[in-house]
Amino acid sequence: MQVRDLVALAGADSKATADHVILLWMSGGMSHIDTFDPKPGRETGGEFEPIETSAPGVVVSEILPKVAKQMKHAAIVRAIAGTQGDHGQATYNLLTGYQTTPQLVHPSIGSVTVHELAPKSDLPAFVSIGGRALSAGYMGQKCEAYYIGNPGQPDPYLQLPEGIAQVRANRRLEVLTELNKKTAAARPDPELAATDATYRAAVKFMESPALQAFQLEKEKPEVREAHGPSAFGRGCLLARRLVEQGVRFVQVSAGGFDTHVNNFPAMRNLGAMIDAGIGSLVEDLAASGLLKRTLVMVLSEFGRTPTINMTAGRDHHPAVFSTFMAGGGVRSGIVLGSSDEDGRMPRDRPVRVADLHATVCTTLGIDPAKEVITPLRRPMRLVDKGEPVRDLLA
Repeated sequence: MQVRDLVALAGADSKATADHVILLWMSGGMSHIDTFDPKPGRETGGEFEPIETSAPGVVVSEILPKVAKQMKHAAIVRAIAGTQGDHGQATYNLLTGYQTTPQLVHPSIGSVTVHELAPKSDLPAFVSIGGRALSAGYMGQKCEAYYIGNPGQPDPYLQLPEGIAQVRANRRLEVLTELNKKTAAARPDPELAATDATYRAAVKFMESPALQAFQLEKEKPEVREAHGPSAFGRGCLLARRLVEQGVRFVQVSAGGFDTHVNNFPAMRNLGAMIDAGIGSLVEDLAASGLLKRTLVMVLSEFGRTPTINMTAGRDHHPAVFSTFMAGGGVRSGIVLGSSDEDGRMPRDRPVRVADLHATVCTTLGIDPAKEVITPLRRPMRLVDKGEPVRDLLA
């Protein structure tokens, strides 16, 4: 075990069952009925048939055949009880666990994770791929996500500007360091110290051998092919490589799920994209043994209406929807809770959004009831009144 791993363990509860989280964010409001909560034989069930999975008695939609093969490693929560039907407010609620308020910007679960746990890598502790993460809010700049727009392509922010050689860049940094030392000696300033620390962290990042994680071309062709040709599939592959290098929290975003019109052809195409990425990610993590300490979660801001509208689409439906969770101490091969026969409301074992956040924190060894003090000296809980879903945990 390396020194950095010992330091990281010092920041985590010994009861933690996960060291990393990969959040697969389905932006737009993914239909629960057409993915993880099929309703065969009901008028609301739509065009897709349920298929058996590797977990006895558990079915998913036919558009997720690779995911079906990995259900032996996963759990489905079928009764998330949401409250927000607006995209912005629901996204905020699902990613922070809080409702929007004009007084505060709350941190996302990714920012909470890196605030509470020590880093395990030279790479940023929180990486967002394919979509911007929410602000770190009152947790500050050090808890913001590092954004990767196009996984597999060189990051322009990690390369020197054209015409600037490495020797010249090093000399500039030496001059900057000397100027900062003189200024700090004459006028100590916490902001200057923080800026200097940011520069040093950036240089360490640019020079780290761990940057090889971004080089997807080093993967075998058959591995890249298994994840599919989409940016989301490449993002899932990159997420696995980042976790292998110690990154604490990775968010991979896929869009297009706001299917008010022509829901079924849209979901068939979207299903093929996310099925390749999710299925291959879980399969790879399970094969390497890393799934045991990595929580993978598929989440969206709400579900879609059971009723099919006049344009063959489904509309916003926050009352009940589903999430898929694998690894990181979550029970495998199970379904927790259910919606009613048409997928309109929770039928049993509803899970509040805050409960979901408390559960993620618990797997990471973080106390969800812990309070942090904002810059305005206001105490705030990490999770807003949520309780861990104990029967979801192994």
